[in-house]
Amino acid sequence: MIYLKFQDLSEEKQEELLKVSREHVTYLFGDSIKKYVDKTGADFEHLIDEKTIKNLYTYDYVFNI
Repeated sequence: MIYLKFQDLSEEKQEELLKVSREHVTYLFGDSIKKYVDKTGADFEHLIDEKTIKNLYTYDYVFNI
């Protein structure tokens, strides 16, 4: 669960959330994505970025107003 202040949705906070999500995705799916990239020649960074954004929707957010 991620706690956020409603007033603090700045660009820096959004970048921080993306960074946390990217680390989480890389930890969970990095090896399987690397295997897929080796087989297909797809772009690793692009696949990680797509999965990172999708992963943001799986988090539970609590907004403090």
